[in-house]
Amino acid sequence: MSTPTATPETTTAPTTPDAGPEAPSPVPPSAVRHSAIEDVLGILTGAFAASLGLFLLKSSEAVTGGTAGLALLLSYSLPVSFGVIFMAVNAPFFALAVWKKGWNFALRTGAAIGLVSAMSGLHPWALGALHIDPVYGVLGGNLLAGVGLLILFRHQSSLGGFSILALLLQEKLKWRAGYVQMVLDVAIVLAALAVVAPLMVLLSAAGAVLLNFILALNHRPGRYLGK
Repeated sequence: MSTPTATPETTTAPTTPDAGPEAPSPVPPSAVRHSAIEDVLGILTGAFAASLGLFLLKSSEAVTGGTAGLALLLSYSLPVSFGVIFMAVNAPFFALAVWKKGWNFALRTGAAIGLVSAMSGLHPWALGALHIDPVYGVLGGNLLAGVGLLILFRHQSSLGGFSILALLLQEKLKWRAGYVQMVLDVAIVLAALAVVAPLMVLLSAAGAVLLNFILALNHRPGRYLGK
């Protein structure tokens, strides 16, 4: 009586209707670095947009947050131009940028600050004195400043001040840079009650929230892979 030989069972790997058994696994997209000319044009564009936004704010006699807001406040009461004050108040934060972010980021930030300071004299020369509705000036100015900052962030730059601190906290603690800067900026705007009319301060606070809401929605870890 012969013993029956066991036939080994063969199993077939399950497949899905969308991919065959040899379909490759998804590969995350790699970061594509900006070229040197892209960085130059990006920083120029970001500085122009931010400086035009600050010009609209100054024309409305409004304020905003950060060192730009501080420079605006001081320019209302001191016989010194906004550009000079903006450079001066950012000087201490340049050292912070070198220490925490390295020379590459610090030099790009210094270039952006210098461009905004220079362009702050360009807009009055080209457009003259503006008499605009405060709501339009505050909201439009903060919108432009927010877009300008977003462009600068994406080219490894900033406008110094609180934006450097906000970026550091985003990298170290995963706090969104826009929300961090929003809290700091609103505090600066509220301090303007000593200089600006209360209704304009409230409008300026709303504008500062708009600026940082733009950053919070668009500048998030992992969302933008360009370097």
